[in-house]
Amino acid sequence: MGFINYILSLGASVMMPIIFLIVGLILGMGLGKSLKSGLSVGVGFVGLSTLTQLLADNLGPAVTRMVKIYGLHLHTLDIGWPAASAVAFGTQVGAIIIPLGLVVNILMLLTKTTKTLNIDLWNYWHFAFIGSIVSIATKSFLWGSFAAIIVFIITMVGADLSQERVARFYGKKLDGISLPHAFCVSFIPLAIVVNWLIDKIPGLNKIDFDAEKLQKRFGILGDPIFLGVIIGILIGVLAKYSLAKTLQLGIILSAVMVLIPRITSLFIEGLAPISKRSQALISRKFEGRSFNIGMTPALVIGHSTTLVVSLVLVPTILFLSIVIPGNEFLPLASLSGLIYIFPMVLPYTNGNVFRTFVTGLLALIIGVLSATSLAHIFTYAVRMVQASLIPAGTPSVASIDFAASPLAWLAYELVAKISIIGPAILVIFTLWLMIYNRRQIQKEEQAAR
Repeated sequence: MGFINYILSLGASVMMPIIFLIVGLILGMGLGKSLKSGLSVGVGFVGLSTLTQLLADNLGPAVTRMVKIYGLHLHTLDIGWPAASAVAFGTQVGAIIIPLGLVVNILMLLTKTTKTLNIDLWNYWHFAFIGSIVSIATKSFLWGSFAAIIVFIITMVGADLSQERVARFYGKKLDGISLPHAFCVSFIPLAIVVNWLIDKIPGLNKIDFDAEKLQKRFGILGDPIFLGVIIGILIGVLAKYSLAKTLQLGIILSAVMVLIPRITSLFIEGLAPISKRSQALISRKFEGRSFNIGMTPALVIGHSTTLVVSLVLVPTILFLSIVIPGNEFLPLASLSGLIYIFPMVLPYTNGNVFRTFVTGLLALIIGVLSATSLAHIFTYAVRMVQASLIPAGTPSVASIDFAASPLAWLAYELVAKISIIGPAILVIFTLWLMIYNRRQIQKEEQAAR
């Protein structure tokens, strides 16, 4: 446990290269190729972290200024995902989540209820988070572990069922790769429902443009480099910045729009050799079976539709937050991370900017209400684990990731608040998902013979 906690403390940019180096050596890739693969992923994480921090450092002050100008003050403060991850890994459930998750993953592989090997270990913090707040609320390590396992299984099945569509949308680079990310997976049902509803509405169902069509229709103004400038200027104007600061914000958002897709290509470069090697070994050892490697959605967050919609949603959700009935949460620190709502949404909206925006807007409306609902236990957990994360005089805190996830809210409500019946509902639903997924896997195996 001590070694695992030490590796986790190093952060994703150090932890993931070590993991890929070890995995590469286990797969027999040799030291040189394994090391290059790990370093490519590490460099990708550093680059992505730098760009995300650049976005946060420049978007944050603009958002804070808009909050003051327009009086957008609410009761619950957004302190971002770092606080959520600190809570996640700071409890007994968090301490065992990686070995626990790997054991559950192996059992699912053996029983053919998943075909994904989830090596995205850093993002196990999502499972740890729900387990931690449930264990704190119920004062039970067992109930916390139960909630974490349930969310883990649902996420694995969601990654399996969406993998073909994800690979088809993002291209061959994601063949044999799935995205078992709990936050992303939780928005798949919403994307399916929104897509179905828009298909039924005359007029709206004719709106069809992705980032590429946007560029063709609007020419140079539809190019991501110019869209970044336009959105940055819009936010600067709303924040009542000076002309110089407004233009500077536009250039910075433009840089983010252009550079994130290029940085994410490093993840693909690092992952490709391991993915190919693992698929070759699996084909030899398990004839007729196919497996996926579960990886971070950072691989695909550079899609232009994701970036455009995320930036447009920033001022939109800020102003809507104050009029949503029952909402007490104002997203601030988490706004630079809105891009993580969309990796699993785009394959279902086919990258359509309008449909993606509607899905994202509904996801955030549901999300702020979820964060409001979980704020009490979130705040209590942060005070227990790392009270210094809460600014002095702040009565209540939350974050978009993972407190704004419908999956996190549902798991918490059913396990922590509805004794016996709630967990029973989750068990029945989860078993149904596992059985359904097993049948799909068996069908694929029969078709491959």
